[in-house]
Amino acid sequence: MDAGTFPVSPYQRILFCTDFSENADFAFDFAVDSAVRRPGCTLYLLHVIPESDAQFWKTYIYEVDNVDQKARRDIDAKIDRDYRPRVPAGLDFRVEMRVGKDSAAILKFAHEIDADLIIIGRQGHSALEKALFGNVTEKVARKAPCAVLIIPLDFQKKRRLGADRNAPRAE
Repeated sequence: MDAGTFPVSPYQRILFCTDFSENADFAFDFAVDSAVRRPGCTLYLLHVIPESDAQFWKTYIYEVDNVDQKARRDIDAKIDRDYRPRVPAGLDFRVEMRVGKDSAAILKFAHEIDADLIIIGRQGHSALEKALFGNVTEKVARKAPCAVLIIPLDFQKKRRLGADRNAPRAE
């Protein structure tokens, strides 16, 4: 096999989940890379607005017209600024937004699209935070109906350190 061809892949529907964190931004590169290597693949970007946050804002600013449309415009603007420019031409890229419990919404959407692969970042949390609040990535990985690629935040830092070590030194 030459370097320009890839074997036929079972991954045709890749789901990338974002909370717009630094780690999610980094994990997006893995999602794009995975999709580009699979001709005919569809890359879905999913952002879940936690239901408690959504309910809070709806009750707090109920007098404002078109709150949901404004939230959608703001999220779309962020996606247009931070993600769309990194998507190569010709890649089938679809953006979805849901409101609900983050891990449950991700798993439900994965079932809806019959996802073959979920790509998600992992934040570094202490054992206490994990015990008290749970971990979206862990819940998704444990209950996913498909393969899950987890990108830890530490990997980005490790990669940067490696690049710094390999950079030419000024004399």
